[in-house]
Order: sequence, then structure tokens, then C-alpha cells
Amino acid sequence: MYFKSKHIIFLFTLIIVGSCAKENEQQSTSKTLSKSEVYNFISGELTRTNKAFDWNTASDDLIFAAGQHSDAIFSIGYQPSGFIGIKDKIHLIDLNDDTWVNTREMIEKMILKYEKTDKTPEGFSVLAPTDNKFPHIYAIIKNKELITKLRSMPEVRFVEPLGYNLEPEVISRSSSGCSGTPNPNINAADYTVLSPLSKRPWNFATHNIPTAWNTAKGQGITICIIDTGAGNSQDNLGSQFASGNSTGRTITKMSTLYSGSLWWQTLDSPHDQCGHGTSMAGLAAAPWSNDGNAVGAAYKANLLTIRAVEDVLISTSNERNGVRDALYVAGNNSNVKIISMSIGSPTSSSTVSDGIYYAYNKGKMIFAAAGTSFSWTTWYGVIFPAWMPECIAVTGVKEGTVNTKCSVCHEGSEVDFTVVMERIADADRNSIGLALSGNDPKYIGGSSCATA
Repeated sequence: MYFKSKHIIFLFTLIIVGSCAKENEQQSTSKTLSKSEVYNFISGELTRTNKAFDWNTASDDLIFAAGQHSDAIFSIGYQPSGFIGIKDKIHLIDLNDDTWVNTREMIEKMILKYEKTDKTPEGFSVLAPTDNKFPHIYAIIKNKELITKLRSMPEVRFVEPLGYNLEPEVISRSSSGCSGTPNPNINAADYTVLSPLSKRPWNFATHNIPTAWNTAKGQGITICIIDTGAGNSQDNLGSQFASGNSTGRTITKMSTLYSGSLWWQTLDSPHDQCGHGTSMAGLAAAPWSNDGNAVGAAYKANLLTIRAVEDVLISTSNERNGVRDALYVAGNNSNVKIISMSIGSPTSSSTVSDGIYYAYNKGKMIFAAAGTSFSWTTWYGVIFPAWMPECIAVTGVKEGTVNTKCSVCHEGSEVDFTVVMERIADADRNSIGLALSGNDPKYIGGSSCATA
């Protein structure tokens, strides 16, 4: 009986070991999730949660696959073992301190060990150069096991596909919020002419902005617009910025958007190629001038425009880095009091989040658009980064209502503030602001308009 039991136990052990070996073999040889599988899962989560997708909730398989279906560049956030409270301390970190340097080098060695090379087959270095602004490592990762290993380490805060883009591959720029064309046929009921010759948008009166001008016009502060830049041909954001009733102020144009690989980038021009950033800068702070164009809400404020994205979607490695770096610049500018971001993404980015934490900890008030729908979107929740507690999420509502969202505006419990910006009977008649060039304004809608 004893020997029989012993043989049964031995046989049972063999079956278990064999099953485990087979399971491990299946896991190690499992196929990478397809592009459609990644897209369908994230889209389903967007619908289920009604807010932007958080990579921290994703599986290793999903994160790896999303990276492989983009540029294979992963962002890795790090911290020394035992370090606590990086959200509140990120602006105080000295990345040249030995503890931080040693942590980074340890993780980089781990990456090279698993990748088994310091060069990709295409000749890229596996590791991108260090910029030393944030505790981030950028690496090209082709080994799925490395993702699992990194995410299990206490020194690793996050591992995310830096360049994953949820939007369809073929999409026009106009479908991503770009339009700089002026409209010479603005309905006369949608503005009030101010002397000597400036147009005040109709919705300003709804929010008592003209009355507020008796007390404050934005003087003495700097507003930072992080967007697609400012139009080089729009003189109201150039030579005429301090004209008319808007004298004694300045505008500064910068770019944190790079072209090319993270390994050898070229800094882009600060000039708007899309039209969106120009309109947002105009809504916030266009001059009260004499050329017949639209005036901004804070027409005496100084303005810092930073080109960080190509369109309203934060969707590429360069754009996520660009937004992060723009927040770093604005955070370190003592004159900047308000940051306005009429941009966002259906998926989160811890790379950008660190930039938000940095600017917020530096005392900046950050407004972010809750989201505007495009033809390819199928959900209406609050996008990233607007849903972050550090941001004031803004959306647009219809005329004569308290909380009826505009036709293309997103809504959700994370929304903190609403602005009336759409006529009740005509969704195409919104607020008005600057076009890329010329003295005729244009209609501007969505939560972008409300935010600016």
C-alpha cells in the first residue's frame, strides 16, 4: 500500500511539473497581442470607465504590445528604493545625487542585460540620452520579459509605451482640431463691437467678463498656453500684441516639440502650423485693438506660448516629451501664474503626469480641456490630463443651460468648471477668436474653447 501510494504521488508530481513546464512554455512563446486587440481592449475600457485609459491598470502583455505597435520606445519612471511621495517632491529632486544616479544606472544595466545588446538591429542605441529634467529613462524594448521584470522592481514607478497612439492611422489634421481659416461671415449677433474697433465674443457677457474688466484685465500676470504654438502671420500675437488698449505687455513664443527620433532630435519652430494654438492664445489674451479682430478675456496679460504638440492630441513620443518639457519650462517661470492646456489624450501618460506634478508643485494653476469628440471617438468621458486632481478640468455648455454639454464636448464627474460657448439653436456658432492670419476672427468650439 505504501509503495502504491508512493508511485501515485510520484506520478501526480510528474503531471504537475509537466503541466507547469507546458504552461511556462506557452507563456514564453505566446504571441504578442495584435494591434486590433490592443485597440479594442483600450476602447472598451474607455467606454466602461468613462474616462481616459490608465496604463497603470494594464497588463504586461498589453503594455508590451502597445509599444511594439508604435515605435517600441518605452518610458520608465524610476526612484531610489524606499523613496516615498514623488508626486509632492518631484520639483525638489537632484538627479545628480549619487542615490538617483546609481538607481538609474542599475536599471539601465538591467535593460541591456535583457535586451542582450546596446544596439538595435536598425543601429539605434537601446537607451536614449539623458536630459536630466525628470527621473525618466527612455529605451527601445523588444523583450516582453523585461517589461515584467521592470514592473516588479521597487525602483521602477512605471513602464509605459511612450509613442502609442489610439487614433486611426489615417486621419486628417482637421480631424484633430486643426483649422486656421478666418471667417469673414461671423454672425453679427455673435459679437459686440468695442471702440475703436474690436470684437467682443458673445459669451463673454454671459460670464460677466466685461464687468470683471472694471477690476482686472490680466495685468501683471503671465498666462502660458501649451498647445500647437502661435501663428507667425497673426500680428495680434506679434507686432500688434501690445496695441490699442493692451499696451505695456509682452508675448514670448517657445517650442519644446522636437522632430525625429529621441536619439537625434531637431527642435521645431514655435510657430503654429495647425491653427489651434493661435485660437487658444487669442481667446485667452488677444489684444483689444483697432483692426476688427476678436479680443481675449485677459487682454492686458502677458503671454507665453509653447509649441509642444502638432495638433490637439498628445499622441507621439515627441509630443509627450514636448508637453512634459513645456510644463517644466512654465513651472520654472516665476511670472507664469496660469497654465492653459486645451490638449489631451484618451490614454494617460506618466511622463506627462510628472510634468503636471512639477508645475503644480511650483504653484501654477493648471486648466485642462475635458475633451472634444472627433469622428473616430466613441466615448465621452474626461480625457487625460484633465482628470488629474492637479488640473482644473473644463468643458463647454450650451447657451441658456447650466450643465448641458456642447455638441462635441466631453463630460464626467471630474469636470470642475463649465463655460457657455455654443448657441442653443446652432452648434456651429460658438465663441470667436483669432485665425492663423488676417483680421477676420473665426468660430472656435469644444472644451478647448471653454478652457482658453
